[in-house]
Amino acid sequence: MKVGVLAVQGAFAEMAAYWRAQGAETFEIRQLADLERDIDQLALPGGESTVQGKLLHDLGLFEPLKERIQRGMPVFAVCAGLILLAEKVEDDGGRTGVRPSQWFGVLPVTVRRNAYGRQLGSFRTVGTFYGKPDVPMTFIRAPSITTVSPEAEVLSTFNGEPTAVRWRNITACTWHPELNT
Repeated sequence: MKVGVLAVQGAFAEMAAYWRAQGAETFEIRQLADLERDIDQLALPGGESTVQGKLLHDLGLFEPLKERIQRGMPVFAVCAGLILLAEKVEDDGGRTGVRPSQWFGVLPVTVRRNAYGRQLGSFRTVGTFYGKPDVPMTFIRAPSITTVSPEAEVLSTFNGEPTAVRWRNITACTWHPELNT
């Protein structure tokens, strides 16, 4: 499997290492020419979603990636990657808005940015993911998933709230599995 890791900002090196540990071949997506390579799956790492969204547009990557996602390319997203995919995003003050121009808006969930606190509020726990118990989960300035479409499947929870979802070709986590390998 060839996983293209978005490498414009954030924890892309850790995401690539995670996929290599799973036996995948990885390469970084930094510019439009990188999309000419064969890609079986896209990985969207944690980082700063606003910066990632701006760079996706500035580098001409936004529309080609959105088209591939909408056509069914498998996507695995973490933290900021989840925010990029969400249909609706609440800001830190709880206001909700659809931001189709900045983010992909293709995953039928609402997320709240920085819901688990700032950097100093980061923490680790264990939970069940894809039915597997005792999976380590690292939350770093993580968003929360506040609403999930009935068509989406919740894959993990923390304190009763969804922390990972799957919908069609998209799997997305609020926490960082790439930091637990």
